Amino acid sequence: MTSILSAVAWPYANGPRHIGHVAGFGVPSDVFSRYMRMAGHDVLMVSGTDEHGTPILVQAEHEGVSPQELADRYNRVIVEDLTQLGLSYDLFTRTTTRNHYAVVQEMFRTVHRNGYMVEQTTMGAISPSTGRTLPDRYIEGTCPICGYDGARGDQCDNCGNQLDAAELKNPRSRINGEIPKFVNTEHFFLDLPALADALEAWLRTRTEWRPNVLKFSLNLLEDIRPRAMTRDIDWGIPVPLPGWEKNPAKRLYVWFDAVIGYLSASIEWARRQELAGAATADAWRQWWNEESARTYYFMGKDNITFHSQIWPAELLAYDGRGSRGGEPGPYGTLNLPTEVVSSEFLTMEGKQFSSSRGVVIYVRDMLARYQPDALRYFIATAGPENSDSDFTWAEFKRRTNDELVAGWGNLVNRTASMVHKSFGEIPAPGRLEPVDTALLDQCAAAFTTVGELVASHRQKAAIAEAMRVVGEANKYISDTEPWKLKGPEGSPERERLGTVLNTAAQAVSDCRTLLSPFLPHAAQAVHETFGGTGTVSPLPVIEEVTDLDDDSRTYPVITGDYRLGHTLPAWRRAPLTPGAPVAKPAPVFTKLDDAIVEEELDRLRARA
Repeated sequence: MTSILSAVAWPYANGPRHIGHVAGFGVPSDVFSRYMRMAGHDVLMVSGTDEHGTPILVQAEHEGVSPQELADRYNRVIVEDLTQLGLSYDLFTRTTTRNHYAVVQEMFRTVHRNGYMVEQTTMGAISPSTGRTLPDRYIEGTCPICGYDGARGDQCDNCGNQLDAAELKNPRSRINGEIPKFVNTEHFFLDLPALADALEAWLRTRTEWRPNVLKFSLNLLEDIRPRAMTRDIDWGIPVPLPGWEKNPAKRLYVWFDAVIGYLSASIEWARRQELAGAATADAWRQWWNEESARTYYFMGKDNITFHSQIWPAELLAYDGRGSRGGEPGPYGTLNLPTEVVSSEFLTMEGKQFSSSRGVVIYVRDMLARYQPDALRYFIATAGPENSDSDFTWAEFKRRTNDELVAGWGNLVNRTASMVHKSFGEIPAPGRLEPVDTALLDQCAAAFTTVGELVASHRQKAAIAEAMRVVGEANKYISDTEPWKLKGPEGSPERERLGTVLNTAAQAVSDCRTLLSPFLPHAAQAVHETFGGTGTVSPLPVIEEVTDLDDDSRTYPVITGDYRLGHTLPAWRRAPLTPGAPVAKPAPVFTKLDDAIVEEELDRLRARA
């Protein structure tokens, strides 16, 4: 058994999340985590809402509420949406907890004490109309290196180079289009050059990463420079140093505090486990201090910089592993990422997602009209795993109807219907013929194939292999024609019918397990359809909790007991029990009417 940390990108709490977001960080991390649990590993899946920074201030001002009120509102919306989608977080929390503040400030103090947080004067961007600091990512202009007109103030997505907002040609604010004013300001910088050798040495060992992620990460080293880790802003975590901590206009950079959330969420989880009597407050160290632990970070490609350079540099600086040396703080030597699993972008009907332009469908709206597993299936089969992909309503309808309903759903329904009609329970098998063993052998072999593909983050190939086995099971039923086996009780035909239907039902059970990480809601329904009891596909729940260090604050978290049904490794065949009752089945998936395509396109046009 291996300790597996699934560190999932933190959705920003300035509005509801759309399906492009969950295609990047949500479904891929959940599929991986569910499989790893089923394979017998000890998984900790953590994340939460990212609630600091200028965008929160801008949106709060627009809505006429305080930043905390805005964060509270969208934190709850996001928690509810991700829970309904079935994302199996051990803890989904938030960055405005006192626990998070304490962990972030301890990280800063240790990095500063080790000599990797240096004070410098720099040019800061100010909005002339509001006097508010403009974060790098809210400034766009022409890249001074490649000439791309759409570079951000922190990096150019066209050439991949790290930038400074003051270097952009023709800079403009993404908030209101005005030309920013640049002024001198004092900030703390993470001394990336002092960590460059350690960063490169570590990156050179990451041979199993997706090639595009590794290449991009190594390219970042070509123009490495100190990076500001504080901001001129009054909404965020105070800088924990004398002369700074009481300054109302200086706060830690939101991207410094957000990535530390993976650690703080792990610590909060352990503290809550201790309160429940389930573990000690140091239980988080299993995933962060033990060298054998493996850590996987899931996000969209626009966040690679922060997960393959900034966060590893912070960890190296905290551990004292840069050119200046140093000693780890109270959290001990912290593990670097095993892999940064970055997805590409999902577009919609050929256009980039844009809430302001109406090119969007929010997770909440999607799940109000369609089954969560239908969305999960589309993301798994057609999502942006290694290249940008496009969501279209026509393709969503086609995959739902032709693959989920006509393929997997049909196999479940026809098998259960014949078992119910002919026996009312799982029949005992008789002598197996070659056609029976051939199907069962294919199902058994798929556990290794599909498992290895999921473990190596090739989820498209994994679900394609599982659905191929579904197709073989459907073919088996067509070839054996059980509806023609009509002999009386005790006859060879009746025995053969029992064998065929037992074989088909076992194949359905195997496919249910193979598809369980992708389609957790359907997996439980299929299990119960064939007389199964107990929980084989645990789903997350929402709990209202009190802040561990501030009794005046409460908030919702996503959590769950995902060990149910997994007392032994569940990634294997579970032999069916002859005699288990099988009732008349209800359809597992809902077939979509052709009209939904135009209906949804009309909704898009109305918002544009």
